[in-house]
Amino acid sequence: MNESRLWHQVDDYFATLFAPDDEALTAALRDSEAAGLPPIAVTPALGKLLHLLARVQGARRILEIGTLGGYSTIWLARALPADGRLISLEYDPWHAEVATGNIARAGLDKLVEVRVGPALESLPRLADEHPPPFDLVFIDADKVNNPHYLEWALKLTRAGSIIVLDNVVRGGRVIDRDSTDPDVVGTRAALELIAGHPRLSGTAVQTVGAKEYDGFALARVLE
Repeated sequence: MNESRLWHQVDDYFATLFAPDDEALTAALRDSEAAGLPPIAVTPALGKLLHLLARVQGARRILEIGTLGGYSTIWLARALPADGRLISLEYDPWHAEVATGNIARAGLDKLVEVRVGPALESLPRLADEHPPPFDLVFIDADKVNNPHYLEWALKLTRAGSIIVLDNVVRGGRVIDRDSTDPDVVGTRAALELIAGHPRLSGTAVQTVGAKEYDGFALARVLE
């Protein structure tokens, strides 16, 4: 058995144990595929990890940058209390429309607001509203802007908030300091920002599984 197939099988096993399919999540993936969205949603195991992080954090307010079809949004929103709030930013209007339907079918539309447009335009507008700090921020959008998203996350959070940055391994290319790939450059800049910022304490974890060779970074806001 080749390694890739084994990774997939182990991921499937973990998902069966800890993140079994339910109607809303399965339908979100199915309808996203039918609508032509790229198959880049988080895995069930990572979705469950996001859910657990939000639960452990006691999150009442969550910011997501990159909605796609709403699969990760559903996992996160399910961790919120009845009076919680999740704001998700999505660049593509069609993705947002699909996600909104998936979120409504999951019964979470009263907790979740999907805002459409470039996140680097939506974030300043959000900041101008002077919202209460977000307890958790999940960044899973265009990688070239990762350092900018991270800076905005810092402006919109509080001491003790956590920030999750997805897809940081880039197939191992993240170690190439000479890379000109915008996704690698943006990811490296974000990781270096986490490592060097006085208000952040973080780490990064590489993973294998249904998304092949991947990983995420996790940071806590210190002050």
